Amino acid sequence: MKNGYLGDQIYIFAKINDEMVYLTRVEHFNAAHKLANPKWSREKNEEVFGVCANENWHGHNYELFVTIKGTPDAETGFLFDVKKLSVLIRKYIIDELDHKNLNMDVPFMQGQMCSTENVAVAIWKQLAPHIPPVVQLHCIKLYETPRIFVEYFGE
Repeated sequence: MKNGYLGDQIYIFAKINDEMVYLTRVEHFNAAHKLANPKWSREKNEEVFGVCANENWHGHNYELFVTIKGTPDAETGFLFDVKKLSVLIRKYIIDELDHKNLNMDVPFMQGQMCSTENVAVAIWKQLAPHIPPVVQLHCIKLYETPRIFVEYFGE
């Protein structure tokens, strides 16, 4: 048997270089939520959270930026197939959040305040186990409004 267990096959595993590349996929979802601490009075919730404590909920048009990092493949030049990344984000995140009430309809948000900060951390925790080991999840950036966003780096 030539070349040990590989037989006559020659396998080349190569990197283009050791440069770290960051790839971001942007997705969108709409969701409702309410910010209110159940231990507090209505007055205290309104004082702290303002209109976000509205008893009738409110919604946002969220923009989600998912950034992965790694070294591009020598044969394709790609860091990762963006279509596959989109499928992962859609399956584990968008389908779970889009047009839902974050406080009531999303199992991975149960028992916690549905602030943008907590939603970003929860998205990381939902998505990270499904990211292939050839790349790393680098950042979740979540825009609640065009002027308010949070970034989470898994730390």
